[in-house]
Amino acid sequence: MRSSTTVPEVAPYPWKTVTAAFLVVAAVLTTVVALANPYRRSPDVHPTLTGPAWLDGWFHYDAGWYLKIATQGYDYVPGQQSSIAFFPVYPMSVRALGTVLGDAQVAGTLLGALAGLATALVFGRWAWDRLPRRAATLAVAVLLVYPYAMFLYGAVYADSLFMLCTIGAFLLLDRRWFVAAGVVGALATAGRPVGTAVVVGLVVRTLEILAEDRRAAGGLVGSVDPGPGRVGWRELVGAVRDVRPRQLGVLLSGLGLAAWSGYLWLAFGDPLAFVHVESAPGWDQGVGPHTWFKLGYVELIQDGHYRTAALLTVQALACVVAVLLLPRVWRLFGWGYLAYAVVVLLIPIVGTDDFMGTGRYALAAFPVVAAAGHVLAGLRSPVLRVGLLALSGALLLVLTVMFGISFEVS
Repeated sequence: MRSSTTVPEVAPYPWKTVTAAFLVVAAVLTTVVALANPYRRSPDVHPTLTGPAWLDGWFHYDAGWYLKIATQGYDYVPGQQSSIAFFPVYPMSVRALGTVLGDAQVAGTLLGALAGLATALVFGRWAWDRLPRRAATLAVAVLLVYPYAMFLYGAVYADSLFMLCTIGAFLLLDRRWFVAAGVVGALATAGRPVGTAVVVGLVVRTLEILAEDRRAAGGLVGSVDPGPGRVGWRELVGAVRDVRPRQLGVLLSGLGLAAWSGYLWLAFGDPLAFVHVESAPGWDQGVGPHTWFKLGYVELIQDGHYRTAALLTVQALACVVAVLLLPRVWRLFGWGYLAYAVVVLLIPIVGTDDFMGTGRYALAAFPVVAAAGHVLAGLRSPVLRVGLLALSGALLLVLTVMFGISFEVS
């Protein structure tokens, strides 16, 4: 969905340029983590690491859980931190690739980086079709130098694969391939807890497509026309009457989460074990006022943990910026992408008591990233535009160094 002010310019998509830019940033960040790793705060590297030492800087925190799942499978002990907190698509893919390569650690980094490259390419393709050329170019730049984009370049984390599946599902849906979108969306919902946002976004976007088709046929449903290129919420709701069996294919996206819950039920007797385990000591992310009102963040400041609080504040600010961009997401891309962005941001913002992890979770809100590129394109000062990208890139470098020496940056 796009307004009349954002008609895309006809130009070939520069996939070679996007690929080259990604590879340059990946090379820089991999060099950074390789140089930083010898200075890690915890000298005891995971005992199962067998890959080249220069890759060890990409292996921290959740990476240990993913490697354990890939090599040993899942376990669950109620009341304790357990591997079932981590959804299966990424670690099972690492297991499969590791079987081919003979090294699960190398497989984890390679899969993360390849999925990151594919994410940059499909995101750029998506933005290229919906934004003016300069805005689309800047949107890709924002993605590549976002302060928490290190999780696209080789970190043994699930973020890049989740983003690839998510954007792929929306691209397929916009081509009216409803079943294919649902199948790819199922990989996303079996990939991370925020996958619920994919189901919501695909369903709302499907209704929006039907409302657009009805409008094109001259059958307006709403009483007030919201403007060229946009459908009103009454049209969106009215589109329910146009749903046919083929459009119901997007509901297949929920099967990923359903299958994961079914496995947990059969294996451990608790279909919501992945929710319950978040309350385990050490994670302490249970549902309740302590989490909702971010009391963990307040307590860190009160106890004088200012460095940790500073890292959390950067993530909180990233969330604030993302939320402020949501109205622009609606104006540029419509209801479906707004619904996805709202839910994918809301889940981590509400679900953490100290903002930890929200920096990289905000990366998944790809329509917000595109909206940021649109904002930059509208700035009158090229110096300010370059300066903001340079600041973001500098933060990315600093946070990557900290990640390499085993600070939990997100």
